[in-house]
Amino acid sequence: MKPTLLTVKNKQSRLTRYLTTFLLTLSLVSPVIFAQQSPTVDLRIIETSDIHMNFMDYDYYKNKPTERFGYARTVTLIKNARKASKNNLLVDNGDLLQGSPMGDWAADRGLDHGEKFPAYQAMNPMHYDVGNLGNHDFNYGLKYQLQATSQANFPYINANVYLDNGHGEAGKHAYNPYIIENKTVIDNDGNKQTIKVGFIGFVPPQIMLWDAKNLKGKVVVKDIVDTAKQYIPEMREKGADLIIAIPHSGLNDDPYHELMENEVYYLSKVSGIDGILFGHAHAVFPSSDFAHIPGADLKNGLLNGIPSVMPGRYGDHIGILDYKLQLNNDHQWSIIDQRGSTNAIYDKRDNKALVRADKETQQILKEDHLETIKYLNKTIGKSNSEINSYLAFVQDDPSIQIVNNAQTDYVKTVLKNNKTLNQLPVLSAAAPFKVGGRKNDPSSYTAMPKGILTFRNASDLYLYPNILIVVKATGAEVSDWLECSVGMFNQIDPQSTQPQSLINWNHRSYNYDVIDGISYQVDVTKPARFDDNCQLSNKNSHRVVNLTYQGKAVDPKQEFLVVTNNYRAFGGGHFAGTGKDHIVFSAPDQNRQVLTNYIESQSKKNGYVDVKIDNNWRLQPINSEKKLDIQFESSPSDNAKRYIKSHSVNSTEFITTDNIGFGIYRLNITNR
Repeated sequence: MKPTLLTVKNKQSRLTRYLTTFLLTLSLVSPVIFAQQSPTVDLRIIETSDIHMNFMDYDYYKNKPTERFGYARTVTLIKNARKASKNNLLVDNGDLLQGSPMGDWAADRGLDHGEKFPAYQAMNPMHYDVGNLGNHDFNYGLKYQLQATSQANFPYINANVYLDNGHGEAGKHAYNPYIIENKTVIDNDGNKQTIKVGFIGFVPPQIMLWDAKNLKGKVVVKDIVDTAKQYIPEMREKGADLIIAIPHSGLNDDPYHELMENEVYYLSKVSGIDGILFGHAHAVFPSSDFAHIPGADLKNGLLNGIPSVMPGRYGDHIGILDYKLQLNNDHQWSIIDQRGSTNAIYDKRDNKALVRADKETQQILKEDHLETIKYLNKTIGKSNSEINSYLAFVQDDPSIQIVNNAQTDYVKTVLKNNKTLNQLPVLSAAAPFKVGGRKNDPSSYTAMPKGILTFRNASDLYLYPNILIVVKATGAEVSDWLECSVGMFNQIDPQSTQPQSLINWNHRSYNYDVIDGISYQVDVTKPARFDDNCQLSNKNSHRVVNLTYQGKAVDPKQEFLVVTNNYRAFGGGHFAGTGKDHIVFSAPDQNRQVLTNYIESQSKKNGYVDVKIDNNWRLQPINSEKKLDIQFESSPSDNAKRYIKSHSVNSTEFITTDNIGFGIYRLNITNR
């Protein structure tokens, strides 16, 4: 419109008056019109986490395909999620390099001669934007980590790991702490826009305990929340429109303390964070598992108002953060809508696959898959009976017994000429690793028939590449070690006839140590002495009763050698009798290799390895005149039902299958 049309002289024409009125009206409403016309963008951020080298949809322990996990199926989820959103980014949150037989094979083969690492052969074609490091990515040492991750076609970040300056203090960053990506997007009008998306990564400070042998003197790790508070403002100053935290850390609302393992709850309260892609705990958020967490909006996937997701384990889910962003008049992007959600590859309630495997991914990994199977099929010996973990929570168990036997034999041999230590009694601590996941996988149980044992079986019995460690502990500390372990049980009311669940699934199964070399009973009618984090909660309660060594009550001051692994020895689980001051011997061998060598040597010597349980512990019978209904979960399979019926030391019966798919069994431990 030309300015002359707005010029008013002595007398306005009817047309001029009309135009003047129209422009005046337009000037009053134009801010609303312009606001409505401001560009908006839908942006999706997709997360994988805790894949643990489970790239094929194949259960190597059972030697058959599976529909329940595997990155080959995760790829289909990712592709579907991308089809539904034209603007997207893809992130991995670590615990990638270790955790399956394919990972064991790759590590055993090594990468010194330029071998291709399976993970990135599968992931690079998916065009990830960034990766974060998890605690298990440090299990094989920094050199191996660097060799492997250098093959990724995407950057790795971590903000709270620093190089040791030579004095045990933080020097330079060991990795890039964060990145800010200029993401080209298409707005809802079809125009190109640029959004600066910042990513910052974190790992649990406990890696300095769990992998001390690999990391001590090389790196220093700082607190997650403190580190976030330091760098989030810096990222904003450098122009980040959207800041996404990628903590390899879990979620609980325990009281805050520095260097917590699971800090996501408190990270969600750090100003400036717009989204959280987390992991580590192998759980799914949002889900009913976190209904008790203050500030958790399970419908919209928010934590204290921040979109947050955790996508399970082994590629069984992806996490998704969805945003609607608007470009303001000052050229700043603001969030006008947001939510978090997850997609699954398998429906556990209806027991059906939700997606098929990606054929291209399967083809890429075909050779590595076949080499892994060949690696696992190596015969190492024979067993004289079945090795199943179906009853591991409720009585002495062969899958734990054989590990404790191997560890005890190893330490007695290597320390026989050590005049300082060979006079002390040797005990051995081991936990069940395959007992239903975290109450989320009724197929995850060890099940080995009598006969040939292969390296597959050794890997099944000992999932992690832990190093064998020996600690020195007093009788009192051994007692409290067990007290923390038996927090695995809920308290049973001897006066109630209502169904009572025995297993406390909030207590991680890998923190349920059985200690061999002593005898004891567990009184489940008493409250747990320690909580799920091994913190004293009922100081006057003692569930572990009749604790004896060679038929005599254990003297609280008596010293023992306890064989365990580096995770436990360096403080994992915060058990009494552990920590660096208790360590007296660090082996050059992994616990799994110790187990493998034991099976081989016993089979050569005797024709088989003896896996007979010694029944050194049991649940103490409950004195009650009432008929109690005590229940526990285990596998629902026909094999499990048969084994439980024939091997239970207490009367046990199958009742039903729950809505997740676990078999529910009734256990009679009363004197009635």
